[in-house]
Parts: sequence; structure tokens; C-alpha cells
Amino acid sequence: MASAKSSRSRPAGHSGVFPVGGAALGVGGGGGGGGGGDGGVQLADKLKIFKTDNFDPDAYVQSKCHTMNEKEIRHLCSYLQDLKKASAEEMRRSVYANYAAFIRTSKEISDLEGELLSIRNLLNTQAALIHGLSEGVQIDSLTSGTEGSTEEYISNVEDQEPSEIQKWSADFPDLLDVLLAERRVDEALDALDEAERVAADARRTQTLTAAEISALRGAVSDNCQKLADQLAEAACQSSTRGIELRAAASALKRLGDGPRAHSLLLSAHNQRLQCNLQTIHPSSTSYGGAYTAALAQQVFSVVAQALSDSVEVFGDESCYASELVTWATKQVLSFALLVKRHVLSSCAAAGGLRAAAECVQISLGHCSLLEARGLSVSSVLLKQFKPSLEQALDANLRRIEESTAALAAADNWTLTYPPNGIRPVARSSVANLALQPKLSTSAHRFNSMVQDYFEDVAPLLSLQLGGSTMDGIAKNFNLYVNLLISALPGSMDDEANVEGLGNKIVRMAETEEQQLALLANASLLAEELLPRAAMKLSSINQSTDDLRKRGPDKQNRVPELREWKRKLQRMVDRLRDSFCRQHALELIFTDEGDTHLSAEMYISMDNTVEEPDWVPSPIFQELYAKLNMMAGIAADMFVGRERFATLLMMRLTETVILWLSEDQAFWEEIEQGPKPLGPLGLQQFYLDMQFVIIFGQGRFLSRHVHQVILDIIDRAMGAFSATGMNPDSVLPGDDWFMDVAQEVVGMISGKGRAANGDREIHSPTASVSAHSMSSFRSHGSS
Repeated sequence: MASAKSSRSRPAGHSGVFPVGGAALGVGGGGGGGGGGDGGVQLADKLKIFKTDNFDPDAYVQSKCHTMNEKEIRHLCSYLQDLKKASAEEMRRSVYANYAAFIRTSKEISDLEGELLSIRNLLNTQAALIHGLSEGVQIDSLTSGTEGSTEEYISNVEDQEPSEIQKWSADFPDLLDVLLAERRVDEALDALDEAERVAADARRTQTLTAAEISALRGAVSDNCQKLADQLAEAACQSSTRGIELRAAASALKRLGDGPRAHSLLLSAHNQRLQCNLQTIHPSSTSYGGAYTAALAQQVFSVVAQALSDSVEVFGDESCYASELVTWATKQVLSFALLVKRHVLSSCAAAGGLRAAAECVQISLGHCSLLEARGLSVSSVLLKQFKPSLEQALDANLRRIEESTAALAAADNWTLTYPPNGIRPVARSSVANLALQPKLSTSAHRFNSMVQDYFEDVAPLLSLQLGGSTMDGIAKNFNLYVNLLISALPGSMDDEANVEGLGNKIVRMAETEEQQLALLANASLLAEELLPRAAMKLSSINQSTDDLRKRGPDKQNRVPELREWKRKLQRMVDRLRDSFCRQHALELIFTDEGDTHLSAEMYISMDNTVEEPDWVPSPIFQELYAKLNMMAGIAADMFVGRERFATLLMMRLTETVILWLSEDQAFWEEIEQGPKPLGPLGLQQFYLDMQFVIIFGQGRFLSRHVHQVILDIIDRAMGAFSATGMNPDSVLPGDDWFMDVAQEVVGMISGKGRAANGDREIHSPTASVSAHSMSSFRSHGSS
């Protein structure tokens, strides 16, 4: 039957040529068109090949795919899937946009057909009447014969016995009255058909006079109308259901009044539906899902029964199918408005996403049963439900934000396992206790609410809320990262860090352990917990067949999830940079604003007469002590995520070294100051840099920073060489620098003298050897 289900079609914006490049893959979901202003002309030209009689699809595909590699073919398949979805949606919108006019025109055509049938019957009656009058005039005009013969003829006629047909014709009105009184509809219809046949035969064989034929047809017409009225009255009775209703509609259709029969059929189902709905009353204390289920059961069962009755009685005739679709759409729209008014509006206002999602699931489940029978009305529901669901999503996101911020105000930034009342990642037991995430109170709350949020949203993928859902969580995570940044001491001086926090109050993380807990919260959420929760959007409530059918969709979601995870990582990087910047500033500057790392501390060494105590400068000793202490704390916090802890320590070292490398005032004084850099100052500077390389190898130093240190040394030696002295002539051998640096490293770490080759094999800089300094010395002095 005709329905609102869209057929497969080619969207208007497709050029007809398979795209290979990445630009061709940017197909939006809003419609099928993607061409520019001249796309229509190009499309028409390129579609000519498909209109030829000898077009071979297999040959065409092989010619286009012959030069494609596997990646391009995968892009092509994904592109065609997107085109198919866009085409189906565009066709659906086009059908619904013009459906009202189409149905109105079909109904008018049906009414015209009924009027033409009535006119034909009236003309037949008038023709029979005229024919009878003409025969009567002809008989009256015959004056041949004598008066005696006329009297004899009349006597013969009176004495003549009436024929069987004349007797049947005379008894027909009484017979039909009896059948109608006893509601023997089928026999009455057979009698009417028989009368029509007798009248037609009598007119052809002239076994009845014109007056008798006219009287017979008049009786047929009157009784047809009487039977139609009787059937209509019976169809309107609330007690008429099932077989009786279908029989009445079928009888009306047999009488030639199909449009009226179909309208009465739908009206009877509507009357039954309204009567059933009177027993369902929403209540403030009732469960929204129960009300929706009861309402959906009544509405969709009646619509399904009307569909079955219409198909059984009227078949797939387009005019009747169109009226059925319009009627069903109206009933589903009324259902959607009731659910929206009594359930979804209150759920959306309160942020009850789970209850709203359950109501939508119940409704779409009943819609799918109709779609299996060829009637698609889900778009009517989605149009009504989507605004309320978006409101519920926003309310839920606000609740996550407010609840997390409230807990952050009192969070002591101590990592613990999930407390009671918060869902664990795995069942609690000694074996899987290590699988439970250790987070602070606010992070546990944020994770739990996000887990619930994704579970509630996952069944609503058909509403295409996936993108906005993930963006909303990313925005909330960004706000939570801002809270964590504002918990760092000194971060309130940076207005950019507290943007969007408003009047939210956050408890400060005073100790290094608490500050590392901030990073542990953000990194674990961004790297594991939130991406794992987001996977529920593509995996929940899908059977194996569903996953197989939605294979391309699932593949398309993987890059989306990967990009979303990268976005979360960039937010964590902001927290990490703020952490490293704060600790670097604490090392470099005093509370009064003076600096611990200046050019004067190296230049002034040559102004003393006493031999200096050759140890690394205090700022670099403090840097190593801080890194060593933080590494010990991080080893317990970042179990299984040691790489993040290593990168964090490297980033802190990089922040200090880059500050030194980019400090213009420092280098202007070294290179252009009134006092040049002397041999002792160069030796101390060289020792400091060698000390950083020694303690940083394998743990705290990246390849990039190692190269920056070499460049810094090169610049310092270049400034010293500008005085006319050779750096190699005043600097001790490399072994001396290594011995001093390793002795201090051992003293600070408490592990004794560090071995020359003692470094972590899994470090990003494990291959960088301390002996590279020797090669640098020879290169720098050349």
C-alpha cells in the first residue's frame, strides 16, 4: 500500500561520479544536496549515462573502481551510505511536505467518481421513463380495429396470466423490505444485483414494459439508498467491531459508495480509540513510562487494526491508502502531544533524561511494529519529541556541572576508590579492586553522572543526538578542568584560567600531592573513563545482527570518538601546562618578585677571589628535588599510566629550560652586558646544564629539551668566545662535570652516586647518552 516510507532515490546534489578525494566525503546529514550553484547542470550532464538503454552497472563500477586502492574504496562505500541516508530523508521530507495536497486531491477525485455514478444512475432512470412514455403514446395512437375488437383485446389482456418475471418484479419491493428489516445484508445485496440483471435483460428482450422496468429500477435505487443508510448507521454504533464493521464497510463498497465506506471505517476506529482513552488518566504520582505504555498500546493497536481492516476490505487502492496514512498520522500526532504534555515536558524541565528516554523508546517501539507493516509514522514522533529531549539533555548537563562544582568546593583532593552510592566500574572484590579508578570526590561524582548520562542517551541514537551529546559532555569536562586549574595556588591571578566559572568556589590544592591528584583526576577521566562511557552510544541495546547491519555506522563513529578523545586530551594539557608553569615560577622567582636564575649570578662569580664550591646552582638542585619528590608521589597515583607521569615531569623540566632559553634580559646581559661572562661563570653554567642532562636522562628530559640545552650551552660558549678566549682552555674535562653532577644527584635522591648508564629503558630519551656532551664540546670549540 502507499505509505510515507521513502523509496530509494538518488539525491539531487550527487554528481553521479564516485568521489575518491577527501573533499567529496563531506556529505551532511541535512539533505542529499551537496553541490554548488552550478551543480544542477553538471548533475544533468553526468546522469545521461545512467539513462541509456544499454547501461551496465557492473561495468560502470569496475571502470570507476579499477584504479582505486582499498582506502579509496572504503571512502566510496562510506560516501554512498551517507548518500543513501540523505536521499531517504530528503524523499521522506518531500512526501510529507506535499502529502496534504495529494490527499485532498485524491479525496476530491473519489467524490467526483461517486457523483458521476449517481448521475449515470439518474440518467438511466430518466431514459427508462422517457422510453416508457413514448411506448404509451404509441399505444394510445393506435386506432385500428373496431370498438368490438378493442374490447375483445382488453378482455384478452385481462384474462392473460402474468409472466414469472412480472410476478418477481411485482414481489421484489416487498421481498427487499423483508430482507432489510431482518438485516440480511448479503441476501439484500444479491437481490439488488439480481434486480439490476433482470431490468437489463427485460429491456433487451422486452419481457417487461417500460413502466415496469422503470418501477423496478426505482425500487432498486430507493432500496440501495435505504440499505446504505442502514449500513452507515450500523457502522457508527460503538458495539459494531471486528467482522461486523468490516462486513458493513465491504457492503457499502459493493453498493458503489467506497469513499463513504472507508471514512466510516476510520471513524468507527477513531470512536473506539476515544472511548478507550477515557480510561487512561495521567497523574502526578503515576509513573511516566506506565502512562506512555498504556497510551501507546491503545493508540497503536487501534491504528494497526484500522490498517488491517482497510487492507482487507479495500486492498491497496491509492486513494484509500492515502486517507489511511493521513488518519494514522493524525492519531499518532495526538498521541505525541499527549505524551509531550503529560510526561516529556515535566521530565525535560526537571532533567529526567532516563524517564524521557524510556517514553521515547516505548513510543518508537510501537512505531516499528507499524513500519514492519508498511506504515511509517516515526518522523511524526521525532519532530514532537526532539525539542523536549534536547531540553532534558541541557538540564542534565547543567545538573552534572552544578553537582560537580558543589563537590569541588569541599573536595580535599585525595584519591580514593568509588564510595558507596556511586557505581563501580567492576564488581568489588579483592581480585578486581585494582580495576577500580582512584579519583577524588568530585571526579567520582562527575564520572558516575556521565556514565548514567551516556546510558540514558544511548537508546536515542535515532534522534541524531550523538554529536550534541558528546559535545555537551566535552563542554562539561572543560568546565571541570577549569575548576581544577582554579584549585592550583596562584591560578586566580590568571583571569583566562577561571573563565566560565562565575562565582563558583573551589577548595585549593595546597600540597604537591593534592596538585598531582588534580592531574590524576583529569588524565584518568580523559584517557579511559569518558571514552569508555562514550562507547555505550554505539554498543548498547544492539544485537549481533544490528551490529552487522550498522557496520559502516560503527566504523564512522570510531574516528569521531578518536577526535573527541583528542579534544579531551587538549583540555588536560591546559591543566598540565598550568601546573608546570606554576611550579616553574615558584622555582625561578622569589615571593618578593626577585629571580633565582639571572645572568648576574654567573657573571659575578669571576669577581670573587675565593675558589667557589663547585655544585649545581640551587635553582637546579631544587628543580631536581621537586621532580624526584613528585615522581615518587606520581608512581603511586598513576599506576598503569606511568607514561603520563613521565611526560608531566618532562614538561616541568621543559618549562624551566624554555624560560631560560627565551629570557631576553638574561641573554642580553650575557652577550651585550657591561661585564662579560668569565671562565668561572661559564664553568658554573656548563655544570648546571650538565647536571640537568644527568638527572633528566631517562626520566625528566625529552629529546627536544636535550637539544635546547645544547643550544643554550652553544650560545653561552659563543658569548664567552666573543671575549677572545677559548672555552676549552678554561673548562675541565667532561668527566669532572659528570662526577660533580652525579654526586649531587645521588645526594639529593639518597641513592648514592648515580651510575653513568643508569636510565630507564622505556624512557623516550633512553638512547640519549651523557657522552653526547663530549661531542658537543668538540663541536662548540671548533
